[in-house]
Amino acid sequence: MSKGNTFENDLLKLIFTATAIANLADNAASSPNTNLYVSLHTSDPGEAGDQTTNEIAYTSYARVAVARTSGGFTVSANSVSPASNVSFPAGTGGSGTATHFAIGTASSGAGKLLYSGTISPNIVCGNGITPVLTTSTAITED
Repeated sequence: MSKGNTFENDLLKLIFTATAIANLADNAASSPNTNLYVSLHTSDPGEAGDQTTNEIAYTSYARVAVARTSGGFTVSANSVSPASNVSFPAGTGGSGTATHFAIGTASSGAGKLLYSGTISPNIVCGNGITPVLTTSTAITED
């Protein structure tokens, strides 16, 4: 099974930039999510996971909100990436290595995991380190 290329792009735009798919799907009319939340993980959260699965826990870590707009995400050629670098809070203690990132619906707690992917190179986190996902961090529908 696969999706048509145009629909893959449309689906990513619906999820990441709140752009309706004409005659098929609209953004929630009453209270749509205005942000998605990017998280870091020490291993793959997996398809059965949620936003807390293997989530990194260095001191001062928090998920980062990214607007569901074309200013928050760039969608092109069936791929989505942040429109600008995603900088996480600088570590004030603790440690961990981020090997995966995820995008979900909640600023904290379990939240619905929408997509996840690997980070290359991995990011060693801890005191004085500000983890950053660049605009080349991408998710591809295919």
